[in-house]
Amino acid sequence: MSQPRFGRMIPAMVTPFDENRELDLNKAQALAARLVDGGSDSLIINGTTGESPTVFYPQKMELFRAVVEAVGDRVPVIANVGDNCTADTVNFARDVAELGVDGFMCVVPYYNKPPQEGMYQHFRTIADAVELPIILYNIPGRCVVNMEAETTLRLAHDCGNVVAVKEASGKMDQIKAIVDGAPDDFAVYSGDDAATFDIMKLGGTGVISTIGNVSPARMKEIVDLCAAGDWEAAAAANERLMPLMTGLFETSNPILVKEALKLLGFPVGGVRLPLVDATPEQSERLAAVMREVGVLDA
Repeated sequence: MSQPRFGRMIPAMVTPFDENRELDLNKAQALAARLVDGGSDSLIINGTTGESPTVFYPQKMELFRAVVEAVGDRVPVIANVGDNCTADTVNFARDVAELGVDGFMCVVPYYNKPPQEGMYQHFRTIADAVELPIILYNIPGRCVVNMEAETTLRLAHDCGNVVAVKEASGKMDQIKAIVDGAPDDFAVYSGDDAATFDIMKLGGTGVISTIGNVSPARMKEIVDLCAAGDWEAAAAANERLMPLMTGLFETSNPILVKEALKLLGFPVGGVRLPLVDATPEQSERLAAVMREVGVLDA
């Protein structure tokens, strides 16, 4: 397999906050460097795992600028600019492009439940308005609506700068249809760590990862083994890490990802309301799983 433009293992980076739940830009830069040192191929900033709904636009700009400054010369920095208002997304993307990011991620519009043609027109409008490459993000569990394979493929073929999709639908037939029907250089990323192995067996590219915040090297090992076609070793590595892949989602993401980083001695602050921090019981169960998979010392 050739190396895709954004690589194969891309953490959706958490957004660090201080004790007052304000942006901690120094910690964001340190975390970005830590993830790159751990083998990450690119970074997604301000995604679901980055608490994008509760990070205000001026703060998003500060965050993008800080991460580009820290690691922009080492890996591609991809800014999530997606919104459920097309015009707002276009304006925001144009502003963010000035900061030196390498690409955008844009989520399927949520809450307003557009039909497939509305999704197509939404993403086509954004793609026509900017030059940077775009990763589509399909996550029906959060957006209520599913972007079907036909719509993704229309965008992949019609828009030269729509270069990838993050697929978190869990619909393997749909994902296979995208893999088979997309241009050769179109990347299909798993949006769920636990589905990465199966999606790469279908011909997928890699993962936009949650667990990559906690153990980037271990997730990188899995995708690299898959890319090399060493399925037996990849399956074994995947099985070893699976308890943590699923354990991080015992409650709403990214509550336990932030707790895991604290347990590793790299605290990044708590989450912003309406999310709430991990309970002591959740933290205890998480620590046990981290020890079980060898991420946390016994």
